[in-house]
Amino acid sequence: MQLNRFTDLGLRVLMYLTHRDREQPVTISEIAERFEVSRNHLVKVVHFMGVQGWLNNSRGKGGGLALAQPPEHYRLGGIIRTLEGNVPLIDCAEPPCALRQDCQLKAVLDVGMQAFFSTLDSYTLRDVIASPTGEAIIRLHRSPRPQSADKTAPDVL
Repeated sequence: MQLNRFTDLGLRVLMYLTHRDREQPVTISEIAERFEVSRNHLVKVVHFMGVQGWLNNSRGKGGGLALAQPPEHYRLGGIIRTLEGNVPLIDCAEPPCALRQDCQLKAVLDVGMQAFFSTLDSYTLRDVIASPTGEAIIRLHRSPRPQSADKTAPDVL
């Protein structure tokens, strides 16, 4: 199984926002620069996560992004299920499979997915930012900010 790009970016944003030891708010442009990803795609991810209640987004000068709750309140299984859209590993109906009536593959894959998410539910965002990841996030926050070519675009939703 491979997580889609939307999920990957969502997890990176959540991890980046766990670092709170700074004066300036975190912006979408900053995260896009730090992770070298499309700002436009990141806007969609951040908006979705704001709708889920995972982020506090504030607009305007001095606005930015923050986690809505402490990192230990974010269970990885639930986050990934939501970001991935809870799509099954296999769709026996499209295209129609000739074995569909008598095949056990989908049932086995469904059990495997349940085990996968059950395992992920035992971890929180706090767990995945433990050392050395937490230190890497701090270094990322402290690295010099590249000059953005488009300073007129709003930074947050």
